[in-house]
Amino acid sequence: MNNLSGARRVHLQSYIVTPKALSDALTKNVPTKISTAPRVIPLCAAWFLPNDPKGRTGQQVFKEQRIPSARFFDLDAVKDHDSPYPHMLPTAEVFAKAMEEIGIRKDDEVVVYDTQELGIFSAPRVAWTLKIFGHTGVHILNNFRLWVEQGYPTESGDVDAPEGQSHYPTPSLDVSKVVDFPEMKEVAKDYGKEGAEGIQILDARSKGRWAGTEAEPRPGLSSGHMPGSINVPVPELLGPKTGALLPGDELRKVFLSKGVDPERPIISSCGTGVTAAVIDAALGEADFGRPEVRRLYDGSWTEWAQRASEADGLIRKKA
Repeated sequence: MNNLSGARRVHLQSYIVTPKALSDALTKNVPTKISTAPRVIPLCAAWFLPNDPKGRTGQQVFKEQRIPSARFFDLDAVKDHDSPYPHMLPTAEVFAKAMEEIGIRKDDEVVVYDTQELGIFSAPRVAWTLKIFGHTGVHILNNFRLWVEQGYPTESGDVDAPEGQSHYPTPSLDVSKVVDFPEMKEVAKDYGKEGAEGIQILDARSKGRWAGTEAEPRPGLSSGHMPGSINVPVPELLGPKTGALLPGDELRKVFLSKGVDPERPIISSCGTGVTAAVIDAALGEADFGRPEVRRLYDGSWTEWAQRASEADGLIRKKA
């Protein structure tokens, strides 16, 4: 039985996977009730900004259309509920409990995907979260819009709870990949100083929000940017029609055109730490810079704008 199961299993080879690769993996790795072999689990990470003009929610679009057998990861639920900021990383215990409730085991291969409407948006944040909590078999589908357009199956309606609760051991967080506010403040203060490390901050928000000419989606929050940050809006990393992540060589050209230096450390940021992970995924797909010096600012602009100010020179505005 084990040999047959091993022969049947198809492994996903890359972090960013195509609809065909996922379809092949799902077709050739059909789980059975008695099997304890690792499974391929599509994981929907649908999420919308709080000012979404249509008032959509992730749960809503997940029920309307999803990949068969997919589970749902709720970004607004699996987080640090004691933090005043929207999407700070959960504790290891909260993360493990969420994985168990979703029905994911530690050795499952998880393919995280986004909404058809947004293309690539919040899935990289969920995939990044799994990675830094030590889940090795994690991938991003590029993307659900293409999955639908290419005729792969979908389903709709309410979702049955997973049969039995899986056990997910409490993991350790890889803190080397996460930047907090005190460190971010030092990086910003050191910008332009002789002898500074030269850390680059890449900001995924729109040009208007970065420049301070467009309002933030959260009322009362100042727009603008950190000293020295480079604006890399998410749409520039995606195909205009498909909403899919661009090929690696094209992504590399985008980063070079922005003046990003692959030899220097990079911190990705955005509004709440969600789309910063799109930049992180794009850097990986472009093989741009060393992975060990690519990190993400978890609190991102929502934390920064509440703890820094224009008066202390830590919020800049540029038309």
